[in-house]
Amino acid sequence: MKKVLIPIILLIALVISGCGTNTGDKANGTKKDEKKSGTITYQSENGPVKVPANPNRVVVLSSFAGNVMALGVPLVGVDSWSKMNPRFTDKLKNVQAVSDENLEKIIELNPDLIIGLSTIKNVDKLKKIAPTVTFTYGKVDYLTQQLEIGKLLNKEKEAKAWVDDFKKRADNAGKDIKAKIGENATVSVIENFNKQLYVFGDNWGRGTEILYQAMHLKMPEKVKKMALKDGYYAISAEVLPQYSGDYVIFSKNSDGDTSFQKTETYKNIPAVKNNHLFEVNAKEFYFNDPLTLDYQLDFFIKSFLGN
Repeated sequence: MKKVLIPIILLIALVISGCGTNTGDKANGTKKDEKKSGTITYQSENGPVKVPANPNRVVVLSSFAGNVMALGVPLVGVDSWSKMNPRFTDKLKNVQAVSDENLEKIIELNPDLIIGLSTIKNVDKLKKIAPTVTFTYGKVDYLTQQLEIGKLLNKEKEAKAWVDDFKKRADNAGKDIKAKIGENATVSVIENFNKQLYVFGDNWGRGTEILYQAMHLKMPEKVKKMALKDGYYAISAEVLPQYSGDYVIFSKNSDGDTSFQKTETYKNIPAVKNNHLFEVNAKEFYFNDPLTLDYQLDFFIKSFLGN
């Protein structure tokens, strides 16, 4: 029995060893092929996608323009929301505004990579124009999202370096802010859009990721109850005091309805009376990419600490 067993074990070992060698050869072969063709394979949420190793004509159809620019990768087309961001004006001066329905315009831009949210239209048609990668908003946290963009653009090291540095800076700022305003002080983030007011949870841009996730500042119970799950919640001006924390970040759309600011209800909110309401340009504050996050962090440090 033992004599038979030994050769079988040796045979299995040889087979496993052979499989390992073949796998290694295949992996090496794939890497060589990719190096030769100037491509890499990105493991997207929808499966592997072969993309350029050094893309230089990227089209972003939603949300991620700042993520790409932060890694120094050239854009040729972006979504209209990114294009109207005042802080992106200089960087996007020669970049076209496009949408998922502007297929002819996208073809003219001759992109080598297309990036967008999973909700964009015409994905199958876009894939015929250039490698197309989509992300589901909120599937990963905002910092992991930058790491994923880094992998996609073959700049993972650069993305990780920024993430590590940002986490340290945000953590230190959070400790300083808590020391000044108190551990139990609450912060709300509100925004006016058209004729509607919104209050936000902890993952919907507008600096919410920094305030609640990175700095661990407290959210008013009413906001937590109504906005945390979906990320945002529509409210009326009359109930705004119920959702206002000790401190309020007001993401203001100057082209929207701001008449509520003239009401006694608004003027009597403690944060307003105590000069604890900090107003920002909504169009500069929408996103949670590295460029915007750095700006938001600096704004919070200056606003809360007076630095």
